[in-house]
Amino acid sequence: MKQIQVVAAIIIKSGKVFVAQRGYGEFKGYYELPGGKVEAGEKHEDALKREIDEELDTEVAVNNFVETIEYDYPTFHLTMHCYLCSVVSGKLTLLEHSNSKFLSAKDLNTVNWLPADKLVLEALKNLLQ
Repeated sequence: MKQIQVVAAIIIKSGKVFVAQRGYGEFKGYYELPGGKVEAGEKHEDALKREIDEELDTEVAVNNFVETIEYDYPTFHLTMHCYLCSVVSGKLTLLEHSNSKFLSAKDLNTVNWLPADKLVLEALKNLLQ
């Protein structure tokens, strides 16, 4: 099975986490933590900074590792490394996503999450307390 390594940014502002809705592909309309694929030889932190710049025109600082999620989609195995990040500059401008929200801990289950991202919800609840 194909193996894909991705990184995801947990961006928290005023006690709420930033989530973005996919505007493309098989999972169009599902919400996710922003981020993307790690290129060969690329450090997780560098990949995350690059992906957030490409997707949201925003510079982030990668602060703390939170957890790694392993998930089997029908056609590939996903390894997702999640990091707590903070905005250095920019306004989280949607360049690839169709919508975004800031969700409180109690609102995390109000959106349709990508299957792998659902596995991060417990960690998000703990971070948002």
